[in-house]
Amino acid sequence: MTVSQEELEINVKHRSSGLPERYKVFIQQAAVLLVLILLMVFFSFMRPQFSSWSNLSSLLLASVVTGVQALGLSFVIATGGIDLTPGFGMAVTSVFGGMLIANEVGYGLPIWVGVLGGILAGSLLGLINGLLVSYVKMQPMIATLAMMMVSWGMALVIADGRTVSLRSVEGYDQIAMGELIPNLPNAVLIFVVLAIIAGFLMNKTPIGRYSLAIGSNEEATRISGVNTRRWKVLAYVIGGTFTGISGILMSSRLSAAQPTLGQGYEMYAIAAAVIGGTSLRGGRASIFGAVIGAVTIQTIFNGLTIMGIGDQWQRVVLGVVVLVAVFVDILRRGGKEE
Repeated sequence: MTVSQEELEINVKHRSSGLPERYKVFIQQAAVLLVLILLMVFFSFMRPQFSSWSNLSSLLLASVVTGVQALGLSFVIATGGIDLTPGFGMAVTSVFGGMLIANEVGYGLPIWVGVLGGILAGSLLGLINGLLVSYVKMQPMIATLAMMMVSWGMALVIADGRTVSLRSVEGYDQIAMGELIPNLPNAVLIFVVLAIIAGFLMNKTPIGRYSLAIGSNEEATRISGVNTRRWKVLAYVIGGTFTGISGILMSSRLSAAQPTLGQGYEMYAIAAAVIGGTSLRGGRASIFGAVIGAVTIQTIFNGLTIMGIGDQWQRVVLGVVVLVAVFVDILRRGGKEE
């Protein structure tokens, strides 16, 4: 049985009372942005060097990898799934792309081959995740946890346990660290462009619409004639593609591909999406919120570091912030399962 797109949207619409859902989303995003502004004002007051352009530029640069991964994760989480591979997925894609172009230990191919190879490796990782979840019917957390370990092992195997130096690859560092705009790293511009693309995909194309529909009510979406398994796989492919891009940006920034780099990055990416208003129960995601969430995380780390607060307490504070964000989502949904 198939129904019209209008009927599909009615079937998967969030149940709510009071303000329409779009206004609730706007209010929450505005609140997150306000919190970010207040944090910046607070840290600037406590340590004036926080507001210097050199520090803010470094803060934005540090937000890029987490932010790019959060953009991709937004599509996965929108379906009601989860992906734990971005951290070591970043490691294996950067190592794979790095080995293609490295002069000493790799194949010395043109830069564009390494960039494309790293991104496609991420897409392949996402495809495997999507197939395991949609067709093999594995739980998303179990499937992606296993693939996270596979990614870690493959990164070590491909690089033979060594860091792949890319310093001799002329121009590769300029992908992330060049400055088309003075004093603003290219990685930040790439992040902005990727956010615009992700926003278009989420809000103006079927992949975004169906990802949200699947997360809202997968059975109703399936009955409405949508091939939910195919669209869910595509959501994971998008997530993997953004992971591949984050690997390229990280290796360009470091001028090296490190097979051991990546542990914990998936948690920061998930935290950025959640802080930005994406619901871990699916059916709701915000690309703008993911960007703000990533910048908020780095603002917390950067500001607390400048204030001399240790790394351990920084993570405690971040954990509390994530708990508050999840609690706000529970309150917004009335404390009930959808």
